[in-house]
Amino acid sequence: MLLQRLTVCSKILKQTKVCSFFQRPLMRGLAHGTSFAHRSELRQAKRIVVKLGSAVVTRGDECGLALGRLASIVEQVAMLQNQGREMMIVTSGAVAFGKQRLRHEILLSQSVRQALHTGPNQLKDMSLPLLEARACAAAGQSGLMALYEAMFTQYSTCTAQVLVTNLDFHDDQKRQNLNSTLQELLRMNIVPIINTNDAVVPPPEPNSDLQGVISIKDNDSLAARLAVEMKADLLIALSDVEGLYNSPPGTDDAKLIDIFYPGDQQSITYGTKSRVGIGGMEAKVKAALWALQGGTSVVIANGTHPKVTGHVITDIVEGKKVGTFFSEIKPAGPSVEQQTEMARNFGRLLASLHPDQRSEIICQLAELLTERTDEILAANKMDVELAVTAEHMAPATLKRLSLSPAKLNSLATGLRQIAVAGRDSVGRVLRRTRIAHNLELEQIKVPIGVLLVIFEARPDCLPQVAALAIASGNALLLKGGKEAANTNHVLHQLTQEALAIHGVKEAVQLVSTREEVEDLCRLDKLIDLIIPRGSSQLVRDIQHAAKGIPVLGHSEGICHVYVDVEAGVDKVLKIVRDSKCDYPAACNAMETLLIHRDLLRTPVFDQIIDTLRTEGVKIHAGPRFASYLTFSPSEAQSMRTEYGDLECCVEVVDSLQEAVAHIHKYGSSHTDVIVTENESTAEQFLQQVDSACVFWNVSSRLADGYRFGLGAEVGISTARIHARGPVGQEGLLTTKWVLRGEGHTAADFSEQGTMKYLHETLPIGPPPASQRDSN
Repeated sequence: MLLQRLTVCSKILKQTKVCSFFQRPLMRGLAHGTSFAHRSELRQAKRIVVKLGSAVVTRGDECGLALGRLASIVEQVAMLQNQGREMMIVTSGAVAFGKQRLRHEILLSQSVRQALHTGPNQLKDMSLPLLEARACAAAGQSGLMALYEAMFTQYSTCTAQVLVTNLDFHDDQKRQNLNSTLQELLRMNIVPIINTNDAVVPPPEPNSDLQGVISIKDNDSLAARLAVEMKADLLIALSDVEGLYNSPPGTDDAKLIDIFYPGDQQSITYGTKSRVGIGGMEAKVKAALWALQGGTSVVIANGTHPKVTGHVITDIVEGKKVGTFFSEIKPAGPSVEQQTEMARNFGRLLASLHPDQRSEIICQLAELLTERTDEILAANKMDVELAVTAEHMAPATLKRLSLSPAKLNSLATGLRQIAVAGRDSVGRVLRRTRIAHNLELEQIKVPIGVLLVIFEARPDCLPQVAALAIASGNALLLKGGKEAANTNHVLHQLTQEALAIHGVKEAVQLVSTREEVEDLCRLDKLIDLIIPRGSSQLVRDIQHAAKGIPVLGHSEGICHVYVDVEAGVDKVLKIVRDSKCDYPAACNAMETLLIHRDLLRTPVFDQIIDTLRTEGVKIHAGPRFASYLTFSPSEAQSMRTEYGDLECCVEVVDSLQEAVAHIHKYGSSHTDVIVTENESTAEQFLQQVDSACVFWNVSSRLADGYRFGLGAEVGISTARIHARGPVGQEGLLTTKWVLRGEGHTAADFSEQGTMKYLHETLPIGPPPASQRDSN
């Protein structure tokens, strides 16, 4: 049968280019004997074994196959195969498929017998007999394989069935034959579908492993043995649980283990096995560790979850944090989950400190920035030299990466401002109400919790954000760009040194592992708010990746300056030049200049254009502006472009209302400016433009937390809830309600109760406890 399949597939291979292994791209793979140390390396896997557990393949009633789930898995395997990888499938399901067929046949037979035995001789016992597993397997194997063939045919992918038993691995000749057959199938771009021959296999013997060789007791051990035998780079074991937990899933303290190391077995408490199959998590772990020892990397993941089944295999191969990854190399430091938990625990201690103590920490950090300037600049010099050598960094990015004594002094000054401003933030009472006699309600400011701040090549961001987090009593998880790794390391050390003076060193953590940003964004049970600092693309990527965690920031900074017909020429030139040319890469730089139509062909208009050209600004004409010109500048490709360079769009509007409508249609709700001497016109603009920052006769570059007196900012938010505009420490606080009473209950306020609602507004200043109402 196998020879026939090979012959048929060989003919197909000659007739189609899609299946031809000569057309396949080459994958690098792994020198076998050494498993991958990190998830990110799984992208290099060339030969992959996918093990489909019984719970993945079968329906909930255990009779028949989960066809939709199986189809999505087949699609992923075929896609990886067509990328040039060598895919093998170890599958369960024959017993379930056979059970469905046999039950159907038995019911049909019973129906016929029932029809023949009518009247007084009618059969009474119509119950289904207990079906023997081997018979079910024999009845189901052909149907299961036919189903796989039909599904893979949709992707022009050939398959071949291989049935094995334990003896095929213990007999050297049979093992060599099996290896040779599988190698030939893979060479011909055929996906082997492998299963134990359950129609003849004897019951598994307990403790029958022979001197380091795992016995084939179930498909877990089969997949592990096969992966090692075939020198596979990766074994993906799909089951009905998310991965390996430290205790049975569903228990209160159960935590999913991201990376499992061989020495961690003693820390695991196993639960019961899945609803179907003969293995269990303990069998999976044993098989995984055996495969890992043989040089094959292993991931155990959930193949039944409807939201992830369609991409679980491809996500694993792309190195995403899915399931449990088995690794022989244990990192020296804590995992990112452990870092986050440490930050949360010490963050609560930080929030409980006296405001003066938090201010003292920030002042100490400011002192360290000036005292250890040489150490910081030496690390920064290494980063800058590496960036220059790599020759891939834009000049504006290189400028952000570079630090100087002046920058550090400015940072220290900003930190001292934060220290002073933060003394009355945490615990500040916003509202106090007497609900009833001896029942007082307060709304107070409290920290948000754990902040994740992701920033690119801007190391000065680290002490700024750390100071704001400390002032607001928040724990902080920092993920900096690799371009500033050395500088970030030194600055983080100084931050923890300052925190240590009051015993909260671990409240600020720097993620230095190979953690992908997308994986960090999935820690919704550990992180309360994500703040991206970087390019608009970074912000968009994080907003897309964040699952269940709010993101504070803006994806674009399309800022407008509207020059009204009554604008003063000196102010116009000054504001336009500064808004565009002071720092073109900043998110608060002008990207579109709107000019009132009546200013066209006037000296004011000519001076504006001359000023921009003198500064080297490339002008793109908006559609209406271009229509007024015989020879116009290059027309703008889009009115929603954030140039981030010495470029801008110039467009013409007929009125204030048209300028406001243009800003609402094409702007990003960041910062928008009007230049006019007419106060009434200006007030209309300030009221009608719905942006985070709206200015009158002021450069857009002043939209900055430091300039607003916030000391520093974690970013500028264009969101419509929580903080908006430049976000300082106030934007890192939320509120909670505190109710103080004397044994009050809801029944006290019922019709039969004795209490009456007062709802009296009380002074906000906190009175001493001895002065609380006792009347």
